[in-house]
Order: sequence, then C-alpha cells, then structure tokens
Amino acid sequence: MPSKPLVIVTRRLPELVEARMMELFNTRLSASDSPLDKETLIEAVKEADILVPTVTDKIDSEIINQASSKLKLIANFGNGIDHIDIDTALKKKIIVTNTPGVLTEDTADMVMSLLLAVPRKIIEGEKLIRSGSWRGWSPTHMMGRRIWGKRLGIIGMGSIGQALARRAKGFGLNIHYHNRNRLPEVIEDSLDATFWEDLDQMLPKMDILSVNCPSTPETYHLLSRERLSNLQAHAYIINTSRGKVIDEEALADLLSQSKIAGAGLDVFEREPSVSKVLLGAPNTVLLPHMGSATVEARIEMGEKVIINIQTLLNGHRPPDRILND
Repeated sequence: MPSKPLVIVTRRLPELVEARMMELFNTRLSASDSPLDKETLIEAVKEADILVPTVTDKIDSEIINQASSKLKLIANFGNGIDHIDIDTALKKKIIVTNTPGVLTEDTADMVMSLLLAVPRKIIEGEKLIRSGSWRGWSPTHMMGRRIWGKRLGIIGMGSIGQALARRAKGFGLNIHYHNRNRLPEVIEDSLDATFWEDLDQMLPKMDILSVNCPSTPETYHLLSRERLSNLQAHAYIINTSRGKVIDEEALADLLSQSKIAGAGLDVFEREPSVSKVLLGAPNTVLLPHMGSATVEARIEMGEKVIINIQTLLNGHRPPDRILND
C-alpha cells in the first residue's frame, strides 16, 4: 500500500475530521452531502485503497466483488455495520472496521428525550403554541401519562441499554430487560434490573418499551405484528436502534387503531422513506435518525476512523476490526 493511500470518503464529515484526513492521507472528500449511487460506489472501490462509507451506503456483495486488489480497508464511519456485506469483504481479504463505544451516552440521552416527549405530549403542546390556537389552561387539556413508577422494558442490554437503564432509574422507572445473554448479577443489582429470558412473556407487562438491539437477520421484525399486538393499549414504544427491528406497517396500524398509545422513533424500516400511515398516526414523535448527532460524537467517530486507518498503515491490526461470529 502506498505511503499516502487513496482514501475515498462517501459523505461530508465534520470539518476537523476532514482536515486531519487531508493532512494524513491522499483523501478524496465528498463534494456534496448526498448518498452515492451504486455506480459511483463501484467506481470508488475500484480506485480506493481505503473506503470510508457511512450508514447510508449499502456496500453489498455486488459492489465488494468489483473492488480492486488495492482495497484493503472499509473504515465505516459509524457503529452499525448491517449495510456492509462483511462475509464477502473478508473473503476478499478486505478488513472492515467501525466506531464502537462513541454513541452510547448520546443515544441514551435521545431515548430519554423520546421517553419523556411521547407520554407527556411535549411535541404536540409545542405545536399548539406555535399554531396560535392555544386558549389557555384547562383541567382536562393535553393530559399525558406519568412515567414515574412505570415498567420500562429494554430490548438489548448492551452499553446503550445499560446507559438508558441508569438514566431511567433516576426517573423512577422500574427496569426490565430482554437480552441474548443475561447480565452479571452485580450489574443487575446496580440497575435494579429484572431479566426476562422470554421476550413474549415480558412484552404484555411493560408500560414503555425501548428497542436498543442491533439489526441482524435474527432481529429482523423481532417486534412483529403478533408481538406488537400483545402490548398493552397504554404502552409506548421507543426505537433508536434500527428500523428493521420493528414491523413498521404493523406498528402504524396499531397506533392508528389506538391499540398502542404512542411511539417515539428515530429510525425507520425504509429510511429515508417513512410510512404514510405512520406519518399520520396519533401521538408519535418522529425524528430524522439523529440519535448520534452531537458535535462531540461525530468528531470522536472521525477520530476512530483515522486511528483504524493509521494503525493499518503502520502494519498493525486496526483496533475496531470486525470479525465473523
């Protein structure tokens, strides 16, 4: 690999990150902040020594199989890797890295924001003020639901799930969770968390549900229509992980029929497209995938990308290398 490899970046990154990459590598930055089409991505993998994609770039087997032998690293700007065909990359001896451990606190903050906003109708109230139609306080107006003392079910108790549990405990929520593996007893005790091995047993007993698991073939539509139908009518759903974990059409239908009380969603099944039924569903807060959108997080993500690239150039294994299970 040349001393200054060609690094192709698919989207605009924070200016500090772009400047540092220009200093260290032969970097080709994105001229616009629009996702690259498939043809452009194919040309990129044919030219690049290192590709820096984001979650908006689907790097499938067709693209990877057309990569030249020069391409040694796909340094993903982001933690999620479900948009990259890892198996095909590894077969072609292309290393894939991500940026773990950066988004934990920011995403947990976003979950708590939605967890407060949806039951208390905060966005609806803000819109009422701006519309100019508010006529003053009323005893029965804009009544939401108290979260203190409610049961919060967390699906996926990794670093983000645990960070959420720490915050939620301070708001008086009772913590419950479903995870592939049970947490050590010392962590459960510190969070006052109740483990449910069977997700189907947990769901009907929760007042609020937060989805914090990764998108994998096993978690695709983990919250299916059947499972969503087993939630209590007063239950709320928060999703900041990946849209494909929830059957979005089923969720929209159940919200519209008042069989689920509300939802706060930062991710969607077919981003950036959002179901028209979901757009019209009552008591929903819909955000444009902004859970990690803090200056600090995005700069730290860029720093991790740079470290992974520089470590490879120095002849060592990148610290955030993705391996097959």
